[in-house]
Amino acid sequence: MHLMYFTEQPMSAYDEHAAEEGVTALLFSNSNFDPVAGSELYNHRLTEYKLAEEVGVDGIMLNEHHNAPFCMQAKCNIWASVLAGATERVKIVLLGNPLPLADNPIRLAEELAMIDMISGGRLVSGFVRGGGTEQLATGVNPAYNRERFEEAHDLIVEAWTRPGPFRWEGRHYQHRVVNPWALPMQQPHPRIWIPGVLSRETVIWAARHRYPYIALNTTIEATKRIWQTYDDAAHEVGYDPGPENRGYLLRVHVADTTEKAMQNASQFMWMQGEFTGLAHPVWSNPAGYASPRNREALVEVMNGRRPPPRASSFDNQIENMQIIAGTPDECIRKLRTILEETRPGILALWGNDGRVTHEDSMRCIELLGTEVMPALRDIGAELDLDGPFDSEPPVSISYDETAQARVAAAAAAASGD
Repeated sequence: MHLMYFTEQPMSAYDEHAAEEGVTALLFSNSNFDPVAGSELYNHRLTEYKLAEEVGVDGIMLNEHHNAPFCMQAKCNIWASVLAGATERVKIVLLGNPLPLADNPIRLAEELAMIDMISGGRLVSGFVRGGGTEQLATGVNPAYNRERFEEAHDLIVEAWTRPGPFRWEGRHYQHRVVNPWALPMQQPHPRIWIPGVLSRETVIWAARHRYPYIALNTTIEATKRIWQTYDDAAHEVGYDPGPENRGYLLRVHVADTTEKAMQNASQFMWMQGEFTGLAHPVWSNPAGYASPRNREALVEVMNGRRPPPRASSFDNQIENMQIIAGTPDECIRKLRTILEETRPGILALWGNDGRVTHEDSMRCIELLGTEVMPALRDIGAELDLDGPFDSEPPVSISYDETAQARVAAAAAAASGD
């Protein structure tokens, strides 16, 4: 089993009253930002990540968001570069680079190759479509989100694995010369993991490529539905998936007392808008971004034909174990249930959010690494939850006939044939 530590790197050092009547994603003015507090945050996070390695965490998970204080990682590759030099053992897991935002996937391929070499081959290169607000924050047409995601992925894998120089004439990316000199240390390329919530299309795409899918804080029942969708798609292309294909991100805060743990765990509601608000639903799901089925549901919400989705209360999320908090023994008991029910070979523990202090975050990491994770490894062995690093990586199904046909069709359209 592969066990990771994660935090959104929230930036809560602003007057929360400034956002009480509005939103804190996309249009919340950066006049509320304090760069001195931001500098302190970054350095605290580096100290926390180094402690995570010291206490035995297998990987450090990084992500990326834009124009929102709930995540101070505006470019996950920068943090990955820092960790490549500051750590020695842990996997550096990017979940991940939002491919549709990349205007030059070849440059992204080069950046990732450099990180992989500097770290000695410890990179896990996850790719995401990016949230709806990310498209608006970076000026990318959300209607082409999935097309750009798939083509950028194909181009990056080709740049890593196909000897150059060669030409790429796609629908969204055109390069007369693809010949990056910096190539990954891992062969044929770094492992690729795909995170998400409940996008059926993304789950199927990941399964068809044999990429592990990381469910992001979904309920137990929703997670089981994701695995069923993944399994069905995997069987269609001829393989039987197992725990090594399944990942689960879960909010877990550990402290020396139940009271302290619950107090800090309540800060997980900070990102869900309980204290400061988040994003307007139209910005989160702009026209063209989601599948027609999801877009129809949003229109019904906006027209008042169905109630808007709301985050469950803190008590409900504690009860259904979307949030786990307590002493090490209390958390281990609940996490056993999670492992028995969902059977992931990859487990990411999201340790803090909101205004949890640096000191409490450090103690949470210490307890996770020294008490909780050793117990989880024993449970994983008992349940035969093999992780992705327990065997050779599967051969990537990236530049297949479908991808070749897509590029050829785009080239033909561009030439007028």
